[in-house]
Amino acid sequence: MTPKTFFGTTSREVLRKVRESLGDEAMIISNRPVDGGIEITAMAASDMPGAAVPAAVASDGLVQQLMRELASMKSLMQRELAGMAWSGLKERAPARAAMMQLLLDCGFSPALARELVGAVQEDASGAAARKTVSDEIQRRLPVTTHEALVEQGGVFALIGPTGVGKTTTVAKLAARCVVRHGANSLALLTTDSYRIAAHDQLRIYGRILNVPVHTVKDGEDMKATLSQLRDKRAVLIDTVGMSQRDKLVAEQAAMLGAGNGQIRRLLLLNATTNAATLDEVIHAYAGGGVHGCIITKIDESASVAAAIDSAIRHKLRVHYVTNGQRVPEDVHVPNATYLTHRALRFTADAAVHGLRPEEFPFALNAGAAHG
Repeated sequence: MTPKTFFGTTSREVLRKVRESLGDEAMIISNRPVDGGIEITAMAASDMPGAAVPAAVASDGLVQQLMRELASMKSLMQRELAGMAWSGLKERAPARAAMMQLLLDCGFSPALARELVGAVQEDASGAAARKTVSDEIQRRLPVTTHEALVEQGGVFALIGPTGVGKTTTVAKLAARCVVRHGANSLALLTTDSYRIAAHDQLRIYGRILNVPVHTVKDGEDMKATLSQLRDKRAVLIDTVGMSQRDKLVAEQAAMLGAGNGQIRRLLLLNATTNAATLDEVIHAYAGGGVHGCIITKIDESASVAAAIDSAIRHKLRVHYVTNGQRVPEDVHVPNATYLTHRALRFTADAAVHGLRPEEFPFALNAGAAHG
């Protein structure tokens, strides 16, 4: 197919003509200013192989250079089109655009932000748009409305990376179980035989609560210990903290799997961690199945949006949130309204981390490319 030439008085106009004629994947071959506007020569992406310099007469270096230039032109076109889309959204639905900007500033992923603002009417006011998005977050956020762990009991393992607060959270939940059902109803297990401090810390909590603490070393040990504790109403397991990239994560999952399906895993999500890292953590620890999550350290985080975003996108039910080191006070059943309010809070102090208006097309374009 012969390349087509397009003319427009502005770059926005001529790029729109290219897109309408050749599609989003069009390849720009050249562009130059002419009298009265801009001229672009482009081809449909499907026609490019036939339009390339014949292999018999073209050197590999020349072909590679051509492909790099085409990729650069495509990237430029995508940025221009994203800018046009963003400008159009601001003109057509200003409240929806404002909410998109707020969601990205707060720390929500572009993928989820686009879905959330999709519920906002084009003619909505700012207040109506915020309420719509807030309601949509609360509708999508899976939270427990009662303490199944304390009320119904069972075997629960708290899993997650180092420093997320597993041992302290186990102690908080253990105290709630003891207050509700007595010390004889509960047992504590730890798989952490590596860190002496963590092991001793759990034993100290166990002595305070008058609850036995058992150490398990492998899958067979886990199976045997759980069999001995089958009369307990609840068993809480504190696991080894390790990087989500550590190969031992899979070994730990296998150990917990030795519980014959009776161990329910609660993944701890650190509210101070960014969304990309939380995604890594979830993917790494999801092997063997995750029953839900606990969002920790919300008192230390400027925004809980990344954790809320992760819970929604990965469909992880939030069982508890923690907001301090006090045992047992600083653990709570999640309140979707409160968490949504915290997630949408963007303060002036955080403005330095926000995007400028002209930067939003790039953020949205990157978000489209990655999900």
